[in-house]
Amino acid sequence: MDHRLNQGQTDRDATTIGAAGALTAARAAQAGWSITPVRERLAVIARLRRRIAAEADALVASLADRPGRTPAESLAAEILPLADACRFLEREAAALLKPRRLGSRGRPGWLFGIKAEVRREPFGTVLVIAPSNYPLLLSGVQAVQALAAGNAVLVKPAPGCAAPMALLGRWLAEAGLPEGLFATLGESPAEAEAAIDGGMGDAGVDKVVLTGSAETGRRVMARLADRLIPAAMELSGNDAVFVLPGAKVGFVAGALAFGLRFNGSATCIAPRRVFVTRDRAAALEQALAERIATLPTTPVPLPVRARLARLVEDALGKGGRLVGPAPATDSPELAPFAIADARPGMELLAEDVFAPVLALVPVADMDEALRLAAACPYALGASIFGPAVEARRLAARIDAGSVTINDLIAPTADPRLPFGGRHRSGWGVTRGAEGLLEMTQVKTVTVSPGRFRPHHRPLRDGDAALLKAWLRFAHGDRPRFSFSALIERFRSR
Repeated sequence: MDHRLNQGQTDRDATTIGAAGALTAARAAQAGWSITPVRERLAVIARLRRRIAAEADALVASLADRPGRTPAESLAAEILPLADACRFLEREAAALLKPRRLGSRGRPGWLFGIKAEVRREPFGTVLVIAPSNYPLLLSGVQAVQALAAGNAVLVKPAPGCAAPMALLGRWLAEAGLPEGLFATLGESPAEAEAAIDGGMGDAGVDKVVLTGSAETGRRVMARLADRLIPAAMELSGNDAVFVLPGAKVGFVAGALAFGLRFNGSATCIAPRRVFVTRDRAAALEQALAERIATLPTTPVPLPVRARLARLVEDALGKGGRLVGPAPATDSPELAPFAIADARPGMELLAEDVFAPVLALVPVADMDEALRLAAACPYALGASIFGPAVEARRLAARIDAGSVTINDLIAPTADPRLPFGGRHRSGWGVTRGAEGLLEMTQVKTVTVSPGRFRPHHRPLRDGDAALLKAWLRFAHGDRPRFSFSALIERFRSR
């Protein structure tokens, strides 16, 4: 047998055993964690938050390998928002997870006396498949939300991104999290596959939360479908920016430049398609060109550069114009640039790409902008620039998971806000109250009083007439009999 194939099988077996062992430990620990009072679970998260504040430099160091990142950017982009998300849970999770008891309002009359409540319970073990662009914030928030809800968590980091999650796991343990409830798996995709498949007599994980490309989401969902494992998917974006006639061109250009620069433009909600009316397109192009000239280059992986080169060639061949320096295919870094005069049919307007590029799309009005924006299969986020009242009206018409007005990217870090996409950008949400509830499954409990159960008896002649009488009483325009008389008829059966 070929030694390399044999070695590959050995590595695969070791991975399966490692992930399966973590899964077994997680299941054993989660049983007790799920019945631990919520306040005690949140106390662990509070201690973690204080540790983050006290030793932020250690987290910065764990993120040092992020291409083009400065310590200040790591603090602003990942560490501070993670601490904010922890505090949000400390303040809100107990109330959100509390059983919701239903009163009599809205209860059908024929269910009189029944008491009901809705409970939120953990799934069990949640697998978080983490991205490379924000390896601490995104997976960190998902992990603490899952833990707050009573789940155990396995995190599969992106290649080269295990350090921050390993540090977070150590700090959680030192904050009092019971052993086995949090584990950082290896970086290979085989680790996630093994956790999904299960092993050593155990089934796979109970839920998957993935942040990644649409293609990765498709592959993972195919594996989950065979096992009927639920998932929340935050996938690719190709975000639209709408520039209203009343917007200040210089301000918009500054915001777009920020979107091209921040985190090397490796952000799923970075601006990619900018819709501007034709009478203002030239002014925006000039203002953006001036700002692009001041932006630094950013590292971009070779596969992304090769794909981008194809997209740019297609755009230029269909009438687009280059704004800024031409992308160098032989350099590991790219300078931000834009494509002006972008139009329908350009692949750049329909594909996701993690690179510092955007397209300026001239339109007649915002109605045309909405039509063109809807042609893209991705619907993660969108931004609007212009007068707030008009922008709010436009926001109601945009098909996207989040819309920011007169800003982009930064406001979505508000820990109160859920985050998720539509269509090819995924489904389900993370963060905010809705993100916490995404980590739970619903159970309803009803209590019937007394012993009067007319539905236990066999149906008799005349019951159809009785039910129609009830229907007329409850929902008709003019009931012609008394409620007490109808109840008496039920009792007399």
